[in-house]
Amino acid sequence: MISPAGAEWLKQHLSLDDYGLTHRSYIGTRNKIEIALDGCVDQTYGPKYAPSENSIMAHIEFMLKYDDFSLDFFNAVFKHTDEEDLLAYISASPNGRYTRKIGFLYEWLTSKVLNLEFELGGNYVDLLEEDRYLVGKNRRSSRWRINNNLLGVPEFCPIIRRTPVLSEMLRVDLKAEIKILKEEYSPETFHRAAQYLYRKETKSSYEIESEKPSPNRINRFIAILQQAGKRPAAEILAEKNLTILQNAIVDPRYQQPGYRDFQNYIGQTSYRMEEIYHYICPPPVMVHSMMAGLVESEKRTLGMSPIIRATIIAFGFVFIHPFLDGNGRIHRFLIHDMLTRDGLAEQGLILPVSANMVNNLKDYDAALEKYSIPLMQRIQFNHAANGEVLVNNPEDVSAYFRYPDLTLQSVYMAKTVQASIQQDLSDELFFLERYDELKADLQNLIDMPDKRLNDAIIFMHQNKGVFPNRRKKHFPEISEDEFSAMEKIYSEIFNND
Repeated sequence: MISPAGAEWLKQHLSLDDYGLTHRSYIGTRNKIEIALDGCVDQTYGPKYAPSENSIMAHIEFMLKYDDFSLDFFNAVFKHTDEEDLLAYISASPNGRYTRKIGFLYEWLTSKVLNLEFELGGNYVDLLEEDRYLVGKNRRSSRWRINNNLLGVPEFCPIIRRTPVLSEMLRVDLKAEIKILKEEYSPETFHRAAQYLYRKETKSSYEIESEKPSPNRINRFIAILQQAGKRPAAEILAEKNLTILQNAIVDPRYQQPGYRDFQNYIGQTSYRMEEIYHYICPPPVMVHSMMAGLVESEKRTLGMSPIIRATIIAFGFVFIHPFLDGNGRIHRFLIHDMLTRDGLAEQGLILPVSANMVNNLKDYDAALEKYSIPLMQRIQFNHAANGEVLVNNPEDVSAYFRYPDLTLQSVYMAKTVQASIQQDLSDELFFLERYDELKADLQNLIDMPDKRLNDAIIFMHQNKGVFPNRRKKHFPEISEDEFSAMEKIYSEIFNND
């Protein structure tokens, strides 16, 4: 027989059924840990771990010790916490590290100041353990003798758990991977690849949203990508400059003068003309403060992994969704901006992140849905006759918006950037190095105009060295024997490692 403890006990006791947990604790006869079907870690502890009393405060302390840290869930629990009970709990052990952590979190989340009629003591302790979480720069709270190492501020603060998978991904030296490629290929080949990838990355970013931009919009976005990492982050993330960026990449009809002042959502219309909602964005009243908090997160994470910072800034931005249109493209620009800013990608080299996303759209969608689906199970909203969406329970979802758990998005980002280097960038360099040789040999076989020769090479390359039958009709001057000879030349060049 097992009984819930910590977050799971609080969830059941306080009827917080709409709140998801990543770790559930139980008290049983022996220690056990397993992964549940919903992906949550279920862990059973022996009798000696049982909270000394079945009270909210005892289980909050247990949660802080053993369960995954969730500001969203803490916020919900504190709404059900009696201030006198909290003060009595703190006064019973004013020097205790967990009593001080809980007191600090209560004031940080609620903006209330507890009436402490006693002094707190003890050494300064870190709010988050570095072996369990990625942490930001320490800010000392002398009142609670706590090192506040959260990744943000009350307006916006992500949590990233240091899971085994994420830790393993972050140990990969991606700069070394790029260095190996630079040693393997000539500077000229690298430069040509970079120039091509700017255009490919631009088209891929639009393709993710099923858009075919005009040549003018493509050139504008390339110019924007070429500026990645060149200006101070606070300047890039300022409303004025993000608005200029939004105006530059969207259809002029959807340009905005600043952050939205209306309720936005992401959805689609079914064949029955019914609206399907995928994500309800933060209410407009929250947008400015959350974007200000995002800027603070950038400051507090200086010096951390470029992958983590790109995740926080880019996914943080797209979940805030401050504009009507263009959020996704700005989100992907911010990935490049952070990777360049933090030195993973040097100036002039674009990593084909969006290109990798296009080729693995299910993974990209999953990274977005890991955040949106739990929200959609909790948020309540109405669709008015004029088409506007109204959120009915903003207080219940405000903390979900402000304090996202970006662990899974960080894993996704790490995998995507690694693949964009090891696969997409590597493949492009490999192709370019052999392209010139292939072109010369094909030119000796058939002295055809340069554009037709380039088209023929691309068609073969896209079809893994075989000239597609459906394309042959566009080359009536080439015989079947010559097509076979072209394929043989391709194979000798590209398959000879």
